[in-house]
Formats: sequence, C-alpha cells, structure tokens
Amino acid sequence: MTIDGFEKGQRIWVHQGDGSTRPAIFVGEGDNSTFFGGPPLCYVVMEDTKESGEVQLDQVTARD
Repeated sequence: MTIDGFEKGQRIWVHQGDGSTRPAIFVGEGDNSTFFGGPPLCYVVMEDTKESGEVQLDQVTARD
C-alpha cells in the first residue's frame, strides 16, 4: 500500500524547521489530519534515536 508515493518501511528523510534532515523510516498515514482538518500527517521512526512520531507529509522525501 502506498500513501502519496510512500510505502511502509521505506527509507525517508524528515526535513526539520532549521533546514537539517534526519533519516527515518515511513510507518504509515496519520489519521488525525482528516478529522481535525489539518495538513496531511504520517508516522515515522527516526533511525538515529528509534523515536517514533507524527510529522507533516510535506516534510518527508524519499531516500535513494
């Protein structure tokens, strides 16, 4: 299953507000954005800390 071109387990970059990027793994689509009318969200696991979280989908790009 793909969500905006991303697949579960795909290696991605999460772009931070300060311009830096962090390596992460795409887990799936966030479900709160549709209900509350916010931007599309997705769940990720940061590779460097193994911390999971929810980020805006437009902060995510694929890694080669």
